[in-house]
Amino acid sequence: MELLNDMALFVEVAHARSFRRAADASGVPSSTLSRRISGLEKAIGLRLLHRTTRKVELTEAGQLYFERCRRIVEEARIAHEQLGEMLAQPSGVLRASLPVDFATIYMAPLVAEFARRYPGISFEFDLTPRRVDLVTEPFDVAIRMGELADSNLIARLLARLPVQVYASPRYLELSGEPMHPSDLARHECLGLPKANKWTLQREGEVVEVEVGGRFQVNSVGMFRRLATLDLGVILLPQEIASEDVAAGRLRPVLPQWHGTPTSVYALTETRLLPAKTQRFIEFLHEHLGQRPRGAE
Repeated sequence: MELLNDMALFVEVAHARSFRRAADASGVPSSTLSRRISGLEKAIGLRLLHRTTRKVELTEAGQLYFERCRRIVEEARIAHEQLGEMLAQPSGVLRASLPVDFATIYMAPLVAEFARRYPGISFEFDLTPRRVDLVTEPFDVAIRMGELADSNLIARLLARLPVQVYASPRYLELSGEPMHPSDLARHECLGLPKANKWTLQREGEVVEVEVGGRFQVNSVGMFRRLATLDLGVILLPQEIASEDVAAGRLRPVLPQWHGTPTSVYALTETRLLPAKTQRFIEFLHEHLGQRPRGAE
């Protein structure tokens, strides 16, 4: 424990680049900080700091030690915080990166319920399709859909959302209703760029069909809207289509057939999470995939 305390004091000094500022931040006198860090250097056998009358600079060894110690000290702090917050409501700012269309269409009501449940938490959401860097960017968690590329991040599977084919009643009236997945090759199929093959399955039977159409859009919300405007057939998670289905703007096509379920993941840099982040992930895991009222 004494070593961890000395590491924490070193991190404070290295961050502030000043014994005086570190003393103000930590409440530990400068003389004590200097003595404890000198003892740490002696125990390690390497100099960690260059000390001058004006400032403190890290040695090469000190920079390496600071980068390693900062993570250890932060995780120890979070561990203590988690124990304390077992007895209290979590609080603080939750910074999350969310997929644009899924967040707008489906997650917003869940976020509203979570916010009501935890009034001490405030939120900063970044809705973006790009792959954010959880190491260098200030996000507590990223929610992502689809299968993930290999990385050093911690991924927790939140849900596998069932996928269905949909079209508007008017489109089906004008173009006819597909009776088998192979019929989709003759229809206008709306979707993401390069998604020119749809795989559908029914009770162990799997059919892969080449699809095409006039619109390829890099936004789920956009091609969902185009489908409600009678422009084609879409393949979409049921949870995202449910509002339009309930309103009669879309209806299921080939109801016995389903696409490959869409996975939803929570990504974090570490397994040691503040209570606010842990509660958010647990809440989404509990609620994602529960079909909204009015959906089929």
